[in-house]
Amino acid sequence: MAKRDYYEVLGVSKGASQDEIKKAYRKLAIANHPDKNPGDKAAEERFKEASEAYEILSNEQKRQAYDQYGFAGVENGGAQDYSNVYRDFSDLFGGGFGDIFGSFFGGGGGRSSHGSRGPAVGSSLRYDVEIDFKEAVFGTKVEISYSHQVHCSTCNGSGEKSGSGKKVCPTCNGVGQVRRNSGFFSIASTCPTCNGEGYIIENPCTECHGSGLMRKKQKLKVTIPAGVDTGNRISISGMGDAGPNGGPSGDLFVYVNVKPHSYFERSGNDLYCQIPISFTQAALGGDIEVMTIDDVRVKVAIPAGTQHGKVLRLRNRGVPKLRSSSDQRGDQYIKLVIETPRKLNREAKKLLNQLSEVLGENKRPEPVPFTE
Repeated sequence: MAKRDYYEVLGVSKGASQDEIKKAYRKLAIANHPDKNPGDKAAEERFKEASEAYEILSNEQKRQAYDQYGFAGVENGGAQDYSNVYRDFSDLFGGGFGDIFGSFFGGGGGRSSHGSRGPAVGSSLRYDVEIDFKEAVFGTKVEISYSHQVHCSTCNGSGEKSGSGKKVCPTCNGVGQVRRNSGFFSIASTCPTCNGEGYIIENPCTECHGSGLMRKKQKLKVTIPAGVDTGNRISISGMGDAGPNGGPSGDLFVYVNVKPHSYFERSGNDLYCQIPISFTQAALGGDIEVMTIDDVRVKVAIPAGTQHGKVLRLRNRGVPKLRSSSDQRGDQYIKLVIETPRKLNREAKKLLNQLSEVLGENKRPEPVPFTE
């Protein structure tokens, strides 16, 4: 099979700069590397083809010979030897070669290559708690029980028997990573002997078996502030899992779920309820007493001629604003629902018929527009 033009292989023009050639090769090398495409012969061939093109075009003398004489100008120039395509990968891959290929080939991510892993922050934990509607409005205290990891009390989190000490891992020499060569690539992976720690414990603690951590059951009283709603969380610092290698503990996040109320509904800091009134109360107006979330009855004036669905407002009778330093609260909204009597005695029917005649009620009403 005839070879493709080197510039065509890399997808650059003949006047491309060395930086453009380097970027083009880098993209092809990452996409087609054999370790990323195991068993893919086509990708392997594309990788070799790109490596050969880059070996020639990245060398000014070989590039000049290729530009002048084509493949004949570089046939004896060792184009099949790719071991020196790029001696310094930090130049080709911008100093982040290990990070770029770590996720592809089992590398160590952000781990330093100059020493073992130090103390790390422990994992944060989540606990879900369900409270009543009024407890969410006015606040409460709940006791929770959960388990989390703590530092071993026997070895103080070191993982070793008293005085035994730690030994530098003989496989990785304390780095926490081992490297293997694949062609001209050097690929890092977690050391299998020390699991990336950089050291081994010859005499592990018998209580925690060398982990430095133990599981403990914990009870806590958690203060739920007034005004919380479903989805809110309370953060308790340092009550999550203890960190490995003596690291600090993560946090505990308590998520709140609020049970529905029998007749109150909530929107933000406002409360909504429906209150039934008779059609005579709606027509004539008058005072009624309405229950609030505080279990207090408040007198409310019904205007004469009130229509079904009218909404009245009670100021500052809603939900306290969460973590507010003042007594600020939302409002309570009352939707009036006019009830029609279902059972009428003879006298009531007579009076209503007389009212109908006096009002001249329309026997053929026309449709009216919907109101919002």
